[in-house]
Amino acid sequence: MKSVTTDRHYRMRVITSLSDIGKEVWSQLLLTAKCDDPFLQYAFLDALHQSGSATPETGWQEQHITIWDGRELVAACLMYSKSHSYGEYVFDWAWARAYQQHQLDYYPKLLSAVPFSPIPGPRLLAADARTLHMLLAALRQLCESGSYSSCHILFLPEMQQEALAQAGFLSRQGIQFHWRNQDYQSFDDFLLTLDKKRRKNIRSERKKVQERGFQFQHLKGNELQEAHWLFFKRCYDLTYRNHHSSPYLNLDFFLRLGAQMPTALHMVIASLEEQPVAAALFLRSEHRLYGRYWGCVEEHPCLHFETAYYQGLDLCIREGIQWFEGGAQGEHKLARGFQPETTHSAHYIHHPGFRDAIQDFLHREAKEMQEYRQVLLQHQAYRHFPDQEAE
Repeated sequence: MKSVTTDRHYRMRVITSLSDIGKEVWSQLLLTAKCDDPFLQYAFLDALHQSGSATPETGWQEQHITIWDGRELVAACLMYSKSHSYGEYVFDWAWARAYQQHQLDYYPKLLSAVPFSPIPGPRLLAADARTLHMLLAALRQLCESGSYSSCHILFLPEMQQEALAQAGFLSRQGIQFHWRNQDYQSFDDFLLTLDKKRRKNIRSERKKVQERGFQFQHLKGNELQEAHWLFFKRCYDLTYRNHHSSPYLNLDFFLRLGAQMPTALHMVIASLEEQPVAAALFLRSEHRLYGRYWGCVEEHPCLHFETAYYQGLDLCIREGIQWFEGGAQGEHKLARGFQPETTHSAHYIHHPGFRDAIQDFLHREAKEMQEYRQVLLQHQAYRHFPDQEAE
């Protein structure tokens, strides 16, 4: 644990284990920073670390930047030293190859993100403007130490991206698809806002699943038993296997979630003739539902859309949840009422030559992203969407 005095009151420390901060101190900072993001809760992060999913052995070395006023944690930036670019969802593989082609080391690099979770949320946690300024200064100091090729802060709010741009970070944009609840009273109420073609398609998809005889069980976190987790993990692993990949998360991680943060969990299990066939796991805060993991043991037409999306929309409408974030990528979500939302990331490149080259690339990419978003908006599912008309 490195420690540097910033002034007579505050001290900057690089913490190599979240457990050195502790649940109570970390939770108090989240409360002070008004952050209710379930992916930044101590239980979620601790489950990643203690389960062995995100550890130095898997290429995730904790390097959290913190600012302390005595024993009080007043600012922090969740940070990892990475030896690869897996599990990030903002892709820089081409940058790594370019470094390698010029006999330069791209790894280790610094990464601020929730491992394996492309979820937008605050990355700079601070009690006030003063401690935020000190956190930015400490971050810049670490970036300029020469120990890392670069620093990447992913899926952060636009205001934090702007603050990082002023500190010398390059800005990057992406696209995700989110759904907003317009105070719908029922699923049919939502469907009536869509154009005729999309409304008809969704009803047809739901009808196919219903006629096949599927039943759906909604389970809150405190209702989940080990048997549910075992089935869900089987589905989760099959999803990765079907995509010729290896799962990032193990059973211990999910069991820890179930035990330590049940109020943030919601699972949907699809059954056919009383036998479970598919499952989707959601996380939630007061105003947002996050679609995270899905899988099935048998393929059935439209079962994915019903389990991972429509059941989630039903839940949002039923419980008044304002936003549904369906995860990374997926243009197919557009036809199902999700809207394109711009995501933000910030990147500090230490090498001046590569910094100039990457900055030029990002300028061109930003224009392409803006054009892409405009095309997506022209193909939205809604008959009338006032918020988009002003753009």
